Amino acid sequence: MADSELQLVEQRIRSFPDFPTPGVVFRDISPVLKDPASFRAAIGLLARHLKATHGGRIDYIAGEYPVAASRALRPPRAPRAELEIQKDALEPGQRVVVVDDLLATGGTMNAACELLGHLQAEVLECMSLVELTSLKGREKLAPVPFFSLLQYE
Repeated sequence: MADSELQLVEQRIRSFPDFPTPGVVFRDISPVLKDPASFRAAIGLLARHLKATHGGRIDYIAGEYPVAASRALRPPRAPRAELEIQKDALEPGQRVVVVDDLLATGGTMNAACELLGHLQAEVLECMSLVELTSLKGREKLAPVPFFSLLQYE
């Protein structure tokens, strides 16, 4: 079942060569989010991974733009390098998983981990729907474990 679900999700990822610049392949997850079957499959696969890996030990799932949010509501990426969280959003020691739609260079997820660290949260893992492996973002997150459903060069 998991293989067929993963194939369904993978079939919905759109690729746009040479966007936004020549040599870059933009991976668009919007078709996954607007197709109920592939969206359910993606969320189910991520949830099963978390349950198998962490059981009931997760207190919060955090992210700049969680996969569960519609891309239609996502503002365009701006040249703004800020992440914010309310200082009382978490209690020290609470266990958090950081989620985003895509891991590229790892800068956003690393910043989220650092921000959660300032609140003394325990980051159990980072995860994304898509990982661009050639950009080595996973390495920036170490020693925090990282999981992705789909990997592209």
